[in-house]
Amino acid sequence: MRLYKHLLFIVCIFATVQSFAQPFADEIQAFKNQDKLNPPPANAILFVGSSSFRKWTDINNYFPGFTIINRGFGGSTFPDMIRYTNDIIIPYHPKQVVIYCGDNDLAFSDAITADSVFERFRVLFEAIRVGLPGENIVYVSIKPSPSRIRLKEKMEKANMLIQTYLSIIPNTAFVDVYHKMLNADGSIMTDLFLEDNLHMNAKGYAIWQKEIFPYLSK
Repeated sequence: MRLYKHLLFIVCIFATVQSFAQPFADEIQAFKNQDKLNPPPANAILFVGSSSFRKWTDINNYFPGFTIINRGFGGSTFPDMIRYTNDIIIPYHPKQVVIYCGDNDLAFSDAITADSVFERFRVLFEAIRVGLPGENIVYVSIKPSPSRIRLKEKMEKANMLIQTYLSIIPNTAFVDVYHKMLNADGSIMTDLFLEDNLHMNAKGYAIWQKEIFPYLSK
């Protein structure tokens, strides 16, 4: 009995460590369980990224006529996306991948620079291209938000680096929502956001729909 309790304790500790080591593991498993019950459609457009996609729960209403799988999760960063590439990107074999990420990377620590975000994006991009050669990949720019206005310069530089990188690569696109969410004087349109001044309301998503739509694969 003592040995059993000792082994049980070790198993519990290991499970706890695994939980801490793999953030958002529960959300990823929930996606997998959902896919088992309702296999996702083939040849779909995959939206993947952080909470700005996760909270876009009615995304299909914004893009009628398109088959969309939404796999936005948690407050994810590029390292999280890279970690789960083989779980929630490659297995779907989508005809297009639309990415929103980078916002949380910069907010996580002042030590994270625009160059760091670009390098993280590049690693994710190359991982997708290895798993899905020639895949059409769209990146939605980091958005401005009132709660993260201190990160404005870093966001702008990260967006510029990613846009420049994608500009010379076939089957890619950069969607600039950043500047569409600013007033003429460069200030952020505060009426696009929920009370947290971070996540968007329907008015904000309407801007995203307008900017993303032309880049979606028919």
